[in-house]
Amino acid sequence: MLAAIKEVAKQFLEKTESKEIQVISHHDTDGITSASIMTKALYRLGRPFSVRIVKQLEESTILELPQDKVIIFLDLASNSFQYIEKLNTEVFILDHHELTPNIVLPKNVTIINPHLFNEENISGAGLTYLFSKELDEQNKDLAYLAVIGMVGDLMEKNFGKIYSQIIKDSKVIVKKGLILYPATRPIDRVLEYSSDVYIPGVTGSGPGTNDFLRDLGFKKINGHYKSSIELTNEELSKLITAITLQRADPGDSSEIVGNIYLLNIFGKVEDARQISAMINATSRLGESGTAISFCLQNKNAKIRVDEIYTVYKQNIVKALQSLPSLKKIDSKNYLIINAEDKIKDTIIGTIASILSNSKEYEEGKAIIAMAYNENKIKVSARIVGKNGNKNIRELLNSVIEEIGGEVGGHKFAAGCLIEKSKEDKFLEILQKQLEIELVKI
Repeated sequence: MLAAIKEVAKQFLEKTESKEIQVISHHDTDGITSASIMTKALYRLGRPFSVRIVKQLEESTILELPQDKVIIFLDLASNSFQYIEKLNTEVFILDHHELTPNIVLPKNVTIINPHLFNEENISGAGLTYLFSKELDEQNKDLAYLAVIGMVGDLMEKNFGKIYSQIIKDSKVIVKKGLILYPATRPIDRVLEYSSDVYIPGVTGSGPGTNDFLRDLGFKKINGHYKSSIELTNEELSKLITAITLQRADPGDSSEIVGNIYLLNIFGKVEDARQISAMINATSRLGESGTAISFCLQNKNAKIRVDEIYTVYKQNIVKALQSLPSLKKIDSKNYLIINAEDKIKDTIIGTIASILSNSKEYEEGKAIIAMAYNENKIKVSARIVGKNGNKNIRELLNSVIEEIGGEVGGHKFAAGCLIEKSKEDKFLEILQKQLEIELVKI
């Protein structure tokens, strides 16, 4: 794959010598860090370009793209060939999402995707970094963004040789510990706002968090609790045990213990997971340009991102508090939550993730959360625990094949976008497929 990236970078330089470049990237952390890397790389090259960030890559989005520019898709487009082949221009794709089986590559497309090379899965930002380094070795200083993208796409636990080299390039400090972020902030704030663990009465509750820590014997020092990287081994062990007992699988602490990635950004050491969450929140709340500027360490952007992230965390707490009043279909094998317009579509995926990490639900249960987005519905799906036999993306795809829409994601975390007018039909087919697939497995 590395040889292919080198060759594709060479082709890209040739094709863009006299043509403007249109960059299209996804609006999550991996997509934003990918766009940030490409922005800096193209700026250094002196090539004229523009950047567009999208929530979903729909047919209408692709068909309205300019025909007189070279198009480069980052962190998306591997399953949009049926639309891309209609474009009368050169198209490059750097993406890591699963490809539809037996796919035929259009003549106007040049793609780098790890699934085509049977390589380790590299995030979109990782691929963009490797590509940009081939454009100019100077871009090696952007490796930290590839690490943030990796963390943002939850790929930091099983990386191989390629990502090991990217981490080495980035000069990020890696240490073992409690991976609830940020590892550099007081643990009470971490527990209250964490999207990686859901503890009833604690998550989303300041007083509940204080009671939880007080019962464990933790005390404040000068009015503040320690951060997780400041805890003694004994304190850390006690906290990990208490949190593990609140999870879906009480005997497994692997989901909350692992590598902490500490990077220097804006002249300060920060937890990569925290930076990832801030980027994700800023983009999903409609300020993708600000998120890209933040990635490239613009100080004014940092001020704005801090403000947005505060609001984002407050929205998550409000959403969690609203859960009891939402429409639900609760079965042994699945839970469907229809938030309608009571939770923003931009955070419904975070809510689904929080619930999938809760002790409230059994291992293997599917969590499907829905929220309105104007005339469409955003659907986010997760599987509780790590049951290797269930593929939530394939399940969603089977529903979308019947009613139409866009689907994306991975085995344990996926999503789709459907027309609001098809809500009832979607729920009907979804329940039928959930009963068939989950019971069958």
